[in-house]
Amino acid sequence: MAFKSFKRNIFDPNLSEPFKISRSKIDLFLECQRCFYLDQRLGVKRPSMPAFTLNSAVDSLLKNEFDLLRNKGESHDLMKKYKIDAVPFAHKDLPLWRGEVNRFSGATVFYEAANLIIDGLVDDIWINKDQELLIVDYKSTSTVKEISLEDEYKQGYKIQMEIYQWIFKQMGFKVSDKGYFVFANATKNRDSFDGRLEFEMSIVEYVGDDSWVPETLGKIKKCLVSNDIPKAGEYCEHCAYREKAGLAFRNAILSERENKSVGRKTKIIKIAKKEKDEKEEPETKSLF
Repeated sequence: MAFKSFKRNIFDPNLSEPFKISRSKIDLFLECQRCFYLDQRLGVKRPSMPAFTLNSAVDSLLKNEFDLLRNKGESHDLMKKYKIDAVPFAHKDLPLWRGEVNRFSGATVFYEAANLIIDGLVDDIWINKDQELLIVDYKSTSTVKEISLEDEYKQGYKIQMEIYQWIFKQMGFKVSDKGYFVFANATKNRDSFDGRLEFEMSIVEYVGDDSWVPETLGKIKKCLVSNDIPKAGEYCEHCAYREKAGLAFRNAILSERENKSVGRKTKIIKIAKKEKDEKEEPETKSLF
């Protein structure tokens, strides 16, 4: 399938209306400002990845399970196991916040200081006895390691949680700094598959700090209005690939041009030699 640029939701510095930024685009900005600029200002996205359909299935089943308890106002056994004194939060806008009304939009808030609309799709929300909201995110994995948030690739989970906490605070809710990750870990120690996966369920608590969000949104706006392309992220594999591919193409083109130039010079030399030989040929014949 051919790669295509896109035109939806590209920032135009000449327009005054608020610009929508999703939680994932904030992640992208923190990872690589150049890729963010290409995406949100120039309309060139990174190559897409296959959908994680098994993860989506687990998310849907967990939502269904917690929704049954939400309707009853009851706590889940897993919450009791981890001594979390809370119940699933019931609110008429929960389907909207979870992207069930519009899969491209969730909980949104207008951040006037940067004229940006911040958008995030939450998995779930619980509420504790102090009437504080607890942001909850479902994660699917399959590992024999102990589940934690200290792995290199899980630092993004923390950023995700803090953005959601910030959004709901800006929406006027009382939000706890504590959030929870519900992990569904597919086991691999069975003798046979038998057409089913079995999961070990666990909850990991995380105390977030969203104080960095406003400053980052200011930097995002500054990046968007600038005509200068930002530097590549230090660890951005996409930018590194583009630079290496560009260099390889450049070297190949220069090499081809050089070979053609040498070929043309050789041909010119041969033609000149032939013409010289043809001029000398009658004089040579007259000697004999």
